Amino acid sequence: MRDAKRWTVIVDIDEHDGRTRSVARLHTRENDRMVGVGTARLSPDDQDVPEIGDELATARALAELSHRLLNAAADDIEHVTMKPAHLHL
Repeated sequence: MRDAKRWTVIVDIDEHDGRTRSVARLHTRENDRMVGVGTARLSPDDQDVPEIGDELATARALAELSHRLLNAAADDIEHVTMKPAHLHL
């Protein structure tokens, strides 16, 4: 039987002066230094619905984390194959 792996993403969200900031941290057995950050701001014309800011900021943080993880995979592939890797989401 194969060993199962568990990676965990911890998301911290804070709000200040109409801005929401989300930080997504990936924790693995080998590495817990990969981080994505996303922000959202309330437009003066919009109704203040905090959940929307949380969703936008977190989606952006996770998207940045996703790109960082993809770049790390490409770097690892290039290191092993000694050829350029062009990965896409």
